[in-house]
Amino acid sequence: MKYMIMLYGSQRDYDMLTGTSTDRPGWSGEDLAELGAFMESWNNDLIKSGEFVDAHGLTAPVHARRIRLREGIPVVTDGPYAETQEVLAGYTIVECDGFDRATEIAARLADTPHPEGTVLDREWYVDVRPIADSRHELDL
Repeated sequence: MKYMIMLYGSQRDYDMLTGTSTDRPGWSGEDLAELGAFMESWNNDLIKSGEFVDAHGLTAPVHARRIRLREGIPVVTDGPYAETQEVLAGYTIVECDGFDRATEIAARLADTPHPEGTVLDREWYVDVRPIADSRHELDL
């Protein structure tokens, strides 16, 4: 079974990572290198175990667009969106023996390095969802 592990972030998180935040300290080059090394190791472990399928990070929400239907007419809104704080920041798709194993893989992300005093010290989450290969697997 395939599972998608979805990582979330906000525009403020992206601003901290890129050093463009005006109200929070940015990540240092050392912090970013540590994060990159952690994610590379996490992905390589999945490749070695044969469970890795795909992974990508997404650009900041400021580069996103939302298309919403209002009274039958598509309306385009540029990001970030006032109605939401967090957006999908990236994903990893794994193929493994079951939901428990996918959850175990995702839980390893709790060890993601980050500068002390950031929101990651106290708040963090990812979602794990099975991928439906057909409409019969959608659990309608």
